[in-house]
Amino acid sequence: MKGPYSLTTSNIGIVVTRKSPGVYILYVACNGQKLYVGRSDTDVRARLKRHVGECSPTARSAYSYFKFDYATSPKKAFERECNLWHYHRPPDNLNHPQRPAGTSWKCPRCKIFG
Repeated sequence: MKGPYSLTTSNIGIVVTRKSPGVYILYVACNGQKLYVGRSDTDVRARLKRHVGECSPTARSAYSYFKFDYATSPKKAFERECNLWHYHRPPDNLNHPQRPAGTSWKCPRCKIFG
C-alpha cells in the first residue's frame, strides 16, 4: 500500500491521482493504530475525502493518516478489503465487509457469503 499520508482534502487530491476502485486504511496520530479498513468500488479518492475530519469512535480523535492502493476492478477491491479486514481486525469497523448488491462474490478468507 502507498502511504502513510496526512488525511486532508488537498493531500488526497495530490497523492490519489486517479478515479479508480481501491482500498484504504485509516489511522490516528496518537497511537498509529490501524482503526478502519475500507474500499470504494468506483472512486477511492472520493471515498477517502468523505473521511476527512471524521472522528474515530475508538480513539476519540479525528483520523489523521491513510494508506491506500488502487484495485483493477470492484471485485478485486472487495477481495482486498476482506483480506485487510481479516488481517488487521480494525476496531472502528467490526463487521465483515459487505459485498456489492447483486453480486455473488465470496470472501477469499472466510467464505462468509458461501
